[in-house]
Amino acid sequence: MTKASTQDVVEVVDIKFGYANREVLKGLSLKIPRGKVVAILGASGCGKTSLLRMIGGQLRPKRGYVKVDGQVVHRLSRDRLYTLRRRMGMMFQVSGLFSDLSVYENIAFPMREHTTLSEGLIRRLVLMKLNAVGLRGAHALMPGDLSGGMSRRVALARAIAMDPMLAMYDEPFAGLDPISLNVIAELIRRLNDVLGTTSIVVTYDVKEALEVADHVYIIGDGVLAGEGTPEEIRASADPFVRQFIHAQPDGPISFHYPSRPISVDLRMRKARH
Repeated sequence: MTKASTQDVVEVVDIKFGYANREVLKGLSLKIPRGKVVAILGASGCGKTSLLRMIGGQLRPKRGYVKVDGQVVHRLSRDRLYTLRRRMGMMFQVSGLFSDLSVYENIAFPMREHTTLSEGLIRRLVLMKLNAVGLRGAHALMPGDLSGGMSRRVALARAIAMDPMLAMYDEPFAGLDPISLNVIAELIRRLNDVLGTTSIVVTYDVKEALEVADHVYIIGDGVLAGEGTPEEIRASADPFVRQFIHAQPDGPISFHYPSRPISVDLRMRKARH
């Protein structure tokens, strides 16, 4: 293992990516240091989730590359990619729990799928993971019986079920009440430190991200618009960073999707009628 891969779990180098004719990432580069909680911020549609999918090997960049633990992800064979994925945990935007499986069975699923552990040991591990997120008493419930905050906590327990090298959280705070939001944020921080893992938190929730993260990246217009510790981000004088962090309506971040002037569209519509 190289020195670089020891220091950085993830290395994103000059990534270019888009959908059809829409370019999303235009040369993004960043690093995720081992053992840290790193927040990736940006407006909806800026490419945050696409970046997570490239880290996990679900998407391929059009240019550049993503390294995870020293391996270029999109160059791996299927078997080597699946081996790497077993060392990753993922908490999806909408929890992604199996609706026909109980809370217990949801957490046990990856253990049964990827290990040869006995059912007795799996039971102990599942209850330990649920206890870590405060839901050991809910192990028999079905996903449909859970509140939004409880669903997120179960999804978090499943994401760390295999003690992953890298845990990724896609919009973990979206749609939560303030208490549930704070609970999830504290759990991400505490579990990262206790398990010795590395965490990527993708979100547009500025307040919680700055409280939980060791380092922050802000994506804007397909590239890295700002980075630093939470203190450095709060103190930044960069117009883009300031507008995003302080939710200012005016600045370099445009509210409207790029289009022709509305007067042109109105004239064309009038001409057709």
